[in-house]
Amino acid sequence: MTIQNNKPDIREQVLKHGLSYPSDEELVMLILGSGTKAVPIRKLSHNVMQALYNSNTENIMQNLSTVNGIGTGKSLAIAASLELGRRRSIHLHSVVRQPKDVVPFIRNYSVLSKEHFICVTLNGGHEIIQIRVASVGTINRTLVHPREIFSEALMENAAAMIVSHNHPSGTCEPSDEDIETTQTLIAASRIVGISLLDHIILDRDSYFSFLEHNLLFTERE
Repeated sequence: MTIQNNKPDIREQVLKHGLSYPSDEELVMLILGSGTKAVPIRKLSHNVMQALYNSNTENIMQNLSTVNGIGTGKSLAIAASLELGRRRSIHLHSVVRQPKDVVPFIRNYSVLSKEHFICVTLNGGHEIIQIRVASVGTINRTLVHPREIFSEALMENAAAMIVSHNHPSGTCEPSDEDIETTQTLIAASRIVGISLLDHIILDRDSYFSFLEHNLLFTERE
């Protein structure tokens, strides 16, 4: 599939500079892949963006269907991309009043077949800055180091952090290794000045909070 009338090639530029490089219309070009004989890709992506500017969530598909050169398949691809982006960024600036408030934003990791160690960074107002994967392990184990956990948080000027990981193979009760890892991270958090508010373990049906079970050993305690 070739993106037409596009010099330099947008895909090459994105691979070189990252997804923040292209304009909105160029991102649409990447999604569409090609235009039609009657409507070149740049014109088509421009028309799509005009339709999106005039759309709300409930009428995106209807408005895209009016764009010449956009069939059902491409309309669905664009709408799906928007929905995926919405789901991936819905957590931004959400206020965490208690650590378990982050569970809905990380619940999707509970169904994965390998352990994923997740970091949720917060600003001084306890608004979520970012949710990121710090480490991916095996079915029943993931190795983490304070360097990987706190390096990004320092660059984000985070004031606090909640960590989490999933247990793909069974209960969300913490292992001895989970407890030891948490104590190590708490010790590191005191050094770097980023409070560790909780460690949450997820399984498919529930979660375990170190804070709620009085297993989060803080400096004040």
